[in-house]
Amino acid sequence: MEDVTADSITLQMLQEARDTVTSSPLGVISTPLIPWCQTTLPSHLSCNIHLKLENMQRTSFKIRGVANQFARQSKDGHFVTMSAGNYGKSFAYASKHYGTKGKVVMPETAPMSRSLLIQSFGIEVERVPTPCLMDLVNRCVQEDNMTFMHSYNDPDLIAGHALGFEILELVPNPDVVVVCCGGGGLLAGVAAAIKLSGCERTRIYGVEPEGCTMYKSFIEKKPVGMDSKSIASGLAPPFAALPYALCQKYVEKIVLVTDEEIKSAVSTLYRAGLVVEPSGSAAFAAIVNDRIPDITGKNIVIILSGGNIGKDELMNFPD
Repeated sequence: MEDVTADSITLQMLQEARDTVTSSPLGVISTPLIPWCQTTLPSHLSCNIHLKLENMQRTSFKIRGVANQFARQSKDGHFVTMSAGNYGKSFAYASKHYGTKGKVVMPETAPMSRSLLIQSFGIEVERVPTPCLMDLVNRCVQEDNMTFMHSYNDPDLIAGHALGFEILELVPNPDVVVVCCGGGGLLAGVAAAIKLSGCERTRIYGVEPEGCTMYKSFIEKKPVGMDSKSIASGLAPPFAALPYALCQKYVEKIVLVTDEEIKSAVSTLYRAGLVVEPSGSAAFAAIVNDRIPDITGKNIVIILSGGNIGKDELMNFPD
């Protein structure tokens, strides 16, 4: 991993990963890209917005990267990963499909319903404080001879997330693309695919809750870690070097939204018939709360990147 740089993620690598993901036996789908005007969402923005519904992806949006990772792993391996939910769910689904053994290390802040869902696939789950995630993973690797599959800081995962190609097929030259950002794997993959496809003028923004890692990393110009307590638990991971390097190269800016704005976004989307978890709603929250500059009259794409939310969680959001 230390030898992998942003420049090593090439257009050919991304295109090959897309072919792998498309033909994967895990059943990855090309999710809908719908115009805002064809939804019942409140319309007060004077721009042309499309919504990429990755919340409708099989298991979660992470299945794209997982499909590319598993295609390059031994099918009789014993794997460990860390996840707040979305990656763990896709990892567990793939493990069951391939018949491999696996363990998911989860932060204690993740909803218990997500742990139970992952366990339902026959995967072991262990919950620990966020600062202890990597310590436990390393112990599994060293003591139990398990193989670590990273949930965001991995070139195969990032390449698998190159759904920017699907966006460009329907919106060939978007002015702005807005993506939720946690560890940065999705943002890095989308940004690399769009920029390397020749859309040099497209502005790509990452969105995360206040107190999370990528924003601080951009300020300090190096990957840093923070112990965030955001409601969007999937957007509060430890730092990651490769996604940071790719985001520095291809992403315009990281913008912040508050937990209250995320809660409101979840409720607004739900009322329009779109079930999106807090971590997947941050990009939408950024648009409706005017965090993205110069969008009047522009073609905008928002990626709704997660539908991993249970009935127990939805009850905590305003009507």
